[in-house]
Amino acid sequence: MNVCGLDRWLRILVGIILVGLAAAGAIGVWGWIGLIPLLTGLFRWCPLYAIFGFQTCGLAEQKYGS
Repeated sequence: MNVCGLDRWLRILVGIILVGLAAAGAIGVWGWIGLIPLLTGLFRWCPLYAIFGFQTCGLAEQKYGS
């Protein structure tokens, strides 16, 4: 788990908006890229964060999964 807090909720929100607009045909197929932030927010794990050793979770969030 390396994505938490505001970072997580912004990823989910942006992902939902992009996928919704793509599904409605408002922004074209590139909007399906919104699946990436949506899934990384839902699973609380970003592969790029893991590669670079970055995280937005505090110690308590990692321990208790809030």
